[in-house]
Amino acid sequence: MDRDILTAADTALPAQIDGLFALVVEDDAAVRNLATAILEETDLDVIACDSAEAAIGVLERKGMNVALLFADVRLGGPMDGIALARTVERRWPDVRMVLTSGYDERSTGRLPEQVVYMQKPWRALDVLVEAGHASAAAGAAAA
Repeated sequence: MDRDILTAADTALPAQIDGLFALVVEDDAAVRNLATAILEETDLDVIACDSAEAAIGVLERKGMNVALLFADVRLGGPMDGIALARTVERRWPDVRMVLTSGYDERSTGRLPEQVVYMQKPWRALDVLVEAGHASAAAGAAAA
C-alpha cells in the first residue's frame, strides 16, 4: 500500500483521505523519518509534519480522520508538543496522543492527562502498540 508522507513545505494532502491516519510531528528529520517508517508498518496512513502549526493545519482539513498524534515535546516554532496536545485534546478529543522527548517531561506536570508519554529513545514495538490502540479505538468509535 502506498503511504502519504507530507511535511510543512507540502501544500497538498493525499488525494485519498478516507481511512485512518497517524500524524507524526517532529522537527528533527531523522527522527521524523524513523517514526514515519515504523508507523508505515501499521494499517494507518502516515502524514509527517515538521511543526505543530503544520499539524493543526492537517487536523483542520475537512474529512481527515486522524487516529494517532505522535509528537515530540520540543518543537521548533511558537507551539511546542505540549501546547499541540492541549489543542488536540480540546478540539479533537478522540485522537490518541503520544508525546516523546529525550528529557523526562513527566516530572514537570505539564503533560495533558490523556497523553501517553514515551521517553526517547523509544522502542519500535512501543510505537506499534500505541498505533494499534489508536486504530482499535477509532474503529470502535466509528462502529
